[in-house]
Amino acid sequence: MNPLKRLFKQTFIYGLATVLPRVLSFFLLPLYTSVFENAAGYGQYINIYAWIAIFNVFLAYGMETAFFRFYHKQEEKERVISTSLVSLLCSSLLFLMVALLVKEDLANLTNINIDYIKFTTYILVLDALVIIPFALLRAKEKPMKYAVLKTINVAVNLGFNIFFLLLLPQLAQQGEGFFKSIYQEGWEIQYIFISNIIASGITLLLLLPTYFKTSYAFSFSIWKNMLKYAGPVMLAGVAFTINEVFDKILLTELLPPDIAETEVGKYGACYKLALFMTLFGTAFRMGVEPFFFSHANSEKPQKTYAQITNYFVILGSVILLTVVVFINPLGKLFIRNAAYWEALQVVPIILLASFCLGIYHNLSVWYKVTDQTKFGAYISSIGALITLIINLAFIDKIGYMASALATLAAYGSMMLMSYYFGRKYYPVPYNMRKIIFYLSISLVFSALSFYAFNRNLIAGGLLLLLFLMLVYKMEGDKLKAIFLQRES
Repeated sequence: MNPLKRLFKQTFIYGLATVLPRVLSFFLLPLYTSVFENAAGYGQYINIYAWIAIFNVFLAYGMETAFFRFYHKQEEKERVISTSLVSLLCSSLLFLMVALLVKEDLANLTNINIDYIKFTTYILVLDALVIIPFALLRAKEKPMKYAVLKTINVAVNLGFNIFFLLLLPQLAQQGEGFFKSIYQEGWEIQYIFISNIIASGITLLLLLPTYFKTSYAFSFSIWKNMLKYAGPVMLAGVAFTINEVFDKILLTELLPPDIAETEVGKYGACYKLALFMTLFGTAFRMGVEPFFFSHANSEKPQKTYAQITNYFVILGSVILLTVVVFINPLGKLFIRNAAYWEALQVVPIILLASFCLGIYHNLSVWYKVTDQTKFGAYISSIGALITLIINLAFIDKIGYMASALATLAAYGSMMLMSYYFGRKYYPVPYNMRKIIFYLSISLVFSALSFYAFNRNLIAGGLLLLLFLMLVYKMEGDKLKAIFLQRES
C-alpha cells in the first residue's frame, strides 16, 4: 500500500479515536456551562484540570515517546514492553502513596480545595497506568481497538456526568429514597471527578490483559537508556503543558479575586471551540509519530515527511477557515449561556496557535528520529518562557486576551525554531512556497470573515467555498492518486 495512503488511513482511524470521544465530551461543554451559570464555578473546574494536566506530564515522564523509539529500535520488544510497564506501575503507586500523605501541601501549592485532592490523585494514577497499554496498541498498529477503548472511556464519562448533574438532582427532588440518600447539593465538581474516576477505572480494567499477558523481564540497561531519552521529552511535555494550561492558572492568580474565576470560566469555555484544530493535530500526530519511527531507515524518508507536512498544512488551513466562518453558530450551539460569549474573540487566535503547534509536531521529526530530543526540550522551554512573560506582563492590562496572544506567540515561535534547526541537523525538502501560500490565503480569508465582514455567515461561506475550490483545483489530482490507488 502507498505509505501515504496507509498513513492517512491510520490517521483517519486515530482521528475517530480522538475526535469521536472528544465530540462526546464536547457535549459536556453545554452541560457544564448550564450547571455553572455564573462562569465562576466553571472557572474553578478549569483551574483544577489545568493542574491535572501538568501532573499528568510528570507521571508519564516521557515514557510514551521513549517506548515508541525503543520498541522499533530494539530487537527484544518484550523486554521494552515489560520494562516500560514496570517503570510506570512502580512510579504511579509511589505517587499515590506520597500524594495522599502530603495532600495538605498539595492543596496549598495548587490552591485547590483539599477535599478535591484525593479525587485528582486517583484520576492521575489511573490515567498513568494505561499509557503503555495504549501506546502498545499504536505501536502494533491496532487503531480500531484503540478507537473503541477511547470511545468507551468518554462515553462512560459522559453518561455518568449526565446522570450525576442532570438526572440525580431531579430524582432526588421527586423524593426517591435511594437517589435522595446519595445526592449531595453543591457537589457539581465532585460529581465530575467521580464520573472521571469511574471512566478511567473501567478503561484500566479493559486494558489489564496487557499487564497479565506480558512476560516480565525488567531490563535495567534498557530502562536507563529509555529514561535518558525520555528526560528531555518530559521537560518538553512540561513546557507544552505550561503553554496549554498554565494561562488559566495565571489568570486565576493575577486577576482581581472577585472576577478571576468568572473570567477563567469564559475564557476556558470559548477556548474549547478551538478543539476542532486540536483534534485534527492530535489525530495526525498519533498516526504520524509511529510512522516517522518505522520509516526512519527507509530510502529517502525525508521526501515522504515533506509530503506529509504539505497535506497537514492544506487540511489545517481548511479547518482554520471553516471554524472561523461558523464561529457564531458553533458558539451558540455548544455554549448555551450567553454570559460566556464575549470571549469568542479569542477563538481565531487560539485556532491559529493550535495550527502552529500541529505544524511544529510535523517539523519535530528531525530531533526524534536522530535521538536529539534535548532540542525538543530547549524549543518548548523557550515557548513556555514566552507564555509566562506575556501573561505576567499583560494579564492585568488586557485579561484573557493576553493569554490567547501568549499561546499564539509561543507556538508560532516553536514552529519557526524547529524549522530553523531542522534545516541544519536533518534537512527535509519542505515545499515552503506551497505551505506559505495556503497558510496565507487561509489567514487572509479568516481575517476578512471575522473582522471585515463581522462574522457574516454568507460572506464567510463564500470565502470558504472559494478556498475549497482553490484547494481542489491545485491538489485534487494528487489526492485522488493517493486515496484511489488500488492496493497491491
